[in-house]
Amino acid sequence: MPALIIIRGAGDLASGVALRLYRAGLNVVMTELPAPMAVRRTVAFAEAVYEGRSKVEEVEGRAVHDPLDTLAILAILSKRQIPVIVDPDCTVAGSMHPLAIVDARMTKRPPEPMKHRALLYVGLGPGFFAPGNCHAVVETSRGHTLGRVLWEGAALDDTAAPAGDSRRILRAPTAGILRSESQIGQRFRAGDAIASVDTSTIAAPFDGILRGILRPGTAAAAGMKIGDLDAHGDPRACELVSDKSLAVGGGVMEALLARPAVRIQLWA
Repeated sequence: MPALIIIRGAGDLASGVALRLYRAGLNVVMTELPAPMAVRRTVAFAEAVYEGRSKVEEVEGRAVHDPLDTLAILAILSKRQIPVIVDPDCTVAGSMHPLAIVDARMTKRPPEPMKHRALLYVGLGPGFFAPGNCHAVVETSRGHTLGRVLWEGAALDDTAAPAGDSRRILRAPTAGILRSESQIGQRFRAGDAIASVDTSTIAAPFDGILRGILRPGTAAAAGMKIGDLDAHGDPRACELVSDKSLAVGGGVMEALLARPAVRIQLWA
């Protein structure tokens, strides 16, 4: 059995972490919900759950709908692809015995107790504190501490304020089903309709490129983030993981290498 790193979550931040570890030659497995809600879908391995496979930059992810199907997981790994397992409770950890588990779900609240342990448990962002509910925390807030590894202490609290112009975050004005024919990478002028929820239209607040939008047909709660508009965007950047996710991935790599018992097995 190859040495494995399990990443809980397969959204855009988790996918950037996965890419960084994959490119370093590590075997990465990701777990997800049965119906993921990634906004930046072009850079999220979570899309494999819906489509069977997804590609983030040059790396392919393949869906596995049975976390107990170890043969399918190993077959995907043998092709240098990333298994994306529908497994919200991370039960796969019990059969695959990972070296490390990285919780990248970004729930921004303390995690539920894990049923299966690993040599290293890394938590990303708010809700984690070391050594209380994880071995190490990696900071996810932009600023001087982004990507830093904390072996004692907690990540910064969630401010709920996005970086830059807060208008870039598109939110559902009411509860209902998201409807949209807009494409990620599409350019919009201020006032153009991007999507609708129930009978309410969501219009572009300024000229920009649509960086991400939830899958049409998603049930949205009032105030939920449904999209992301970039005022200075290059459409090609919609296909690239963010600088933030790569920085966090670097922190996860540091945490893995800092533990001798983990480091010695990473490329065994």
